[in-house]
Amino acid sequence: MKKIILCGCCGKMGRVITQLVENREDCEIVAGVDLQTPAIPLPFPVYDSIEKIQEPADVIIDFSHPSCLSSILSYAKEKQVPAVLCTTGYTAEQVQALQAASKEVALFYSRNMSLGINLLIELAKKAAQVLGDSFDIEIVEEHHNQKIDAPSGTALMIADAIAQSKEEAVHYMYDRHSQRKKRDKNEIGIHSIRGGTIVGEHEVIFAGNNEVVRLSHSAQSKEVFASGAVNAAVFLAGKPAGLYDMSALV
Repeated sequence: MKKIILCGCCGKMGRVITQLVENREDCEIVAGVDLQTPAIPLPFPVYDSIEKIQEPADVIIDFSHPSCLSSILSYAKEKQVPAVLCTTGYTAEQVQALQAASKEVALFYSRNMSLGINLLIELAKKAAQVLGDSFDIEIVEEHHNQKIDAPSGTALMIADAIAQSKEEAVHYMYDRHSQRKKRDKNEIGIHSIRGGTIVGEHEVIFAGNNEVVRLSHSAQSKEVFASGAVNAAVFLAGKPAGLYDMSALV
């Protein structure tokens, strides 16, 4: 039975993970961290800081806020507790910090915990290699109207994977309204849509001469991401120091 610390336990994803773990027999949540007071009592103690936790744990799941990363990494290194980092919106400096911390403790980092999305990424990389420079690439992502960061971390994750698979350097185009020029063949367009309660939609468009190839993924529930995070936590507990991602589970 793996013992989990859940950071961001009072948020939407935190509540979904709590419900999911209650129905599993291989793990349990022993403590939560959140600045909010739980609207309803939770089956574990909740602290406003990870440093205050006294309960022993095997792994941390973080669905909180980028500003919490430093304290989580410090706690993970000090206590030698692996951490699954699911929060999006990290700066380049924060990504470097977690990469450095992974030399001391096991960290699992992915901007999307869906198995389907990670399959989409592999397919997009293969498509980019097969179709070559004769196809323009556009990425469209859709999320609910409460999402703060844009483009989504997943859209950037897809773009980065495609860029790494191409021989020539590419650049990202986020906004064309101020551009009065033809499309550059070495660019990847990234577009964000925010509205309603859309959980998460991602589409990669390969537009060629007289033909278009589309790859898409639709998340129907936040449970997709919650399940991936919990599976990653069970996998990571007890692992040696290092940086892990969804490729370890695919």
